[in-house]
Amino acid sequence: MKEGNGKRPAMGKKSNFPGELVFNLLLMALAIYVMATSFRIGFGTLREPDAGFCPFVGGLFILISSSSVLARESRKNQPIFPDRAGISIFFMFIAIAACWILLMPYLGYVVMSFLAVLGLSKVMKLEGWGKPILLSAVVAFFIYLLFDYWLYLDLPRGIWG
Repeated sequence: MKEGNGKRPAMGKKSNFPGELVFNLLLMALAIYVMATSFRIGFGTLREPDAGFCPFVGGLFILISSSSVLARESRKNQPIFPDRAGISIFFMFIAIAACWILLMPYLGYVVMSFLAVLGLSKVMKLEGWGKPILLSAVVAFFIYLLFDYWLYLDLPRGIWG
């Protein structure tokens, strides 16, 4: 059976990124550790959750996601990131999220949200500069309305005071 480009599909091809299995196993181990630690913190109930409830849910989500990736990988034997460009985009997303968290106390949540959305839209290759800037401004304005105006949450304002 041939595809449109004249090449046979790669049915039995091994993963190009063997560290993917190790990475998913490490994620699963981390998720189990987070879930176990959350019980020591105090899980609480669904009506009155304690501090360990959110870490437990996050660990459960990571465990389910990693397990589903491993199950998919065992069936298809295709990597999640077929080329190096996908890996670099993944790490750019992580770097932008880390900068967002680390710089928010200094620049404020509105400014950092604007910069993070601008960076993410450029990483996702949104064309030009007008659309990413407009998207970033709309998201930053919505975040301001949501957290400051409607919910009255005290988020870091940074240099704006």
